[in-house]
Order: sequence, then structure tokens, then C-alpha cells
Amino acid sequence: MSRLTVFNDTNPEQVLLDSTNATVIQQQLQAAGVQFAKWQARAPVTADSRPEQILAAYHHDIEQLKAADGYVTVDVISLSPGHPDKQTLRQKFLAEHTHSEDEVRFFVRGQGLFCLHIGSKVYQVLCQQHDLISVPANTPHWFDMGSEPDFTAIRLFNNPEGWVAHFTGSDIASRYPLLT
Repeated sequence: MSRLTVFNDTNPEQVLLDSTNATVIQQQLQAAGVQFAKWQARAPVTADSRPEQILAAYHHDIEQLKAADGYVTVDVISLSPGHPDKQTLRQKFLAEHTHSEDEVRFFVRGQGLFCLHIGSKVYQVLCQQHDLISVPANTPHWFDMGSEPDFTAIRLFNNPEGWVAHFTGSDIASRYPLLT
């Protein structure tokens, strides 16, 4: 189940909001400038589906998003608990960073925790199957895939080169809870 937990950015013990209600999550994130939506596949998708099958199942939604926001590159990323570089990959995303473009992820299966540092708040968004999140360009954030990552996600980019991070140098991410 998707979950939004909002903290004060100077006190990780101070929970300002904790909700699993999709409408509340969407409203709270929208007020912070973040898009959150639910998508449903138009064709069966399983853990064994190939990237082209996954993209075909969500083709309509992908094309609408590309047309609305100018995304030029779309791909599928999968990570499993047996991946030999899972800890290195996890650490890469745990440091607070920004991108010069939106970071758009749709979770086909599994989960991931997006942590957004907006104003004086930290928004932790546990994204699960069917969740789409679009983190606006230049928004400080970090991502946790957990110690045993097991997810498939569709990624959309404005930049044909894909994911390019600009690390802030802040240690804020180390002060907030992560996935186990």
C-alpha cells in the first residue's frame, strides 16, 4: 500500500502527516508541486514480462505523459534481490541530489521510497505497484530501494542521456528512516 509520511526537515522524529489514503497522498504531493497518480495496465504484466511487453501494456499512459510533458526517452529498469551490485546501487541513490529534469517513475511491480526535501519538510513517498511519481526538476531528493530490492519501474526522461544526478553534499538523507 502506498504511503506518505511528512516530516519537519530539522527533526526526523516530528511526523507532520502519515497517510495511506491515495487521495490524501495525491493532494499533499500536488500542493508541494509533485505529481502522483495510479496507472492500470491494459494488458497482463508479470514479473517475467520483457521490457517491450511492459511498455506496450502502459503505452497509452506513457504516450499521454510524453505528449503533455515532452519526455523523449522511456525505458524499463528491474532490480532483484540477487543482483550482485544491489548494495552499490542502493548507496548511489541514498545521497540527496537533484536533476535538471523531472524524475518520473512508474512502479510496475515492487516498491521504492522517494524522499523529497521541499521547503522545510521531508516527504517520504512509499511507491508501490501502479504508482506514478514525477519529482520536479531541481527538487532535492533521495531514493531507497531497500536492502533486498525487488522492483520493476518505467522511467521517462527529457534528457536523451537519461539519469544525471547533481549531489547536494547534504547529509540529511542519513537522518531519516529507510526501507529495511
